[in-house]
Amino acid sequence: MFLKSGAMALVTLGFAPSFLARTVEAAGTRKKLLIAIFQRGAVDGLNMVVPFGEDEYHRARPTIAIARPGRTDGAVDLDGFFGLHPRMAVLKPLWDQGHLAVVHASGSHDATRSHFDAQDYMESATPGVKSTRDGWLNRYLQAVDEARNPLRGVALTRQMPRALQGPASALAMGSVSSFAVRGDMAAKATFEAAYAGAADRVLNGTAAEAFDAMRTLAREAGTRSRPLGLTSYPRSPFGQALQEIASLAKADVGLEVAFAESTGWDHHANEGGATGQMANRLDDFSHGIAALAQDLGDRLADTVILTMSEFGRAVAENGSRGTDHGHGNAMMIIGGAVKGRRVLGEWPGLARERRFEARDLAVTTDFRDVFAEVVTAHLGASPAAAARVFPGYRVDPARFRGLFRA
Repeated sequence: MFLKSGAMALVTLGFAPSFLARTVEAAGTRKKLLIAIFQRGAVDGLNMVVPFGEDEYHRARPTIAIARPGRTDGAVDLDGFFGLHPRMAVLKPLWDQGHLAVVHASGSHDATRSHFDAQDYMESATPGVKSTRDGWLNRYLQAVDEARNPLRGVALTRQMPRALQGPASALAMGSVSSFAVRGDMAAKATFEAAYAGAADRVLNGTAAEAFDAMRTLAREAGTRSRPLGLTSYPRSPFGQALQEIASLAKADVGLEVAFAESTGWDHHANEGGATGQMANRLDDFSHGIAALAQDLGDRLADTVILTMSEFGRAVAENGSRGTDHGHGNAMMIIGGAVKGRRVLGEWPGLARERRFEARDLAVTTDFRDVFAEVVTAHLGASPAAAARVFPGYRVDPARFRGLFRA
């Protein structure tokens, strides 16, 4: 085989049109960009964005709570009530510059605690509905209906994420460099001809254009710009995925939506507090995002980095010094146009009578309202387009949290 594992399988079937000329035309234009980051496994938002100002938080977590600011391994103070986990201190400059905001107590009003169902609901943006066939990011690409350039939507994942599945052109790849044909020129030509003959019966004549995409990305891999300034990405799969996204963004290939994922957030036992399993994951996560923001440079002005996770964790730690599946969580929004330095949303409190089902952080902001505000206020989708992106849900700006500067 002359393909690195899985590369061709990740072209959305039937939608890999010729786009080289359109890519050239797009070069030099500055598109708005959304980078969606999924924390798979249900991150503990209460230890990520810490409500240190609430006594019940400390009572409910005698061994894993993050200490108040000013104490050893204490939270990084944001506003006198909320703080970042100490391993996330690298993001504090973005907060200070007004480019980072948080929406706390956000999530789905569906009560599921199943990872599979909750991830599906968030990525389809239709909570409680399992029959939705496409993802919300793909529906955005459909609704805007611009030139069908497969590089408009790119996931740096080995499989197409649910959020980008659908009829609009999109690509998924482990890395830009892996999305290429290997071997000598004769072997490449032979393989392409053989593949095209077989695939065109299924893909309706798009095999050649798929190989065009591969060659274009291979050229990008060979000429990509170095990270700006002193940027140093983590050497983890997550850090490298973000570096690939920055490289594509700076290459002006028409990228509008990018997707990456960070895994390993399901900490039922030995979660840790300022140190331990979750702290190590947050170190990788926050350093990756900080490097991405720096690497984007002035492109951050036209970019939003949006983080999400399928649900949060229970308020109280369990007998294994971990946390069980919960409900409400925290989302982060980073970008040049973000109206930052604010923890947004209605804080429901952590007292038992204020918890969801007497155990979890309640949801006071539907995650679709955050998505919809990003789609309309940042990406510029019309109300009619937004209605297509969120079927069965009334997009109402009155519920938006004011994420962006006017």
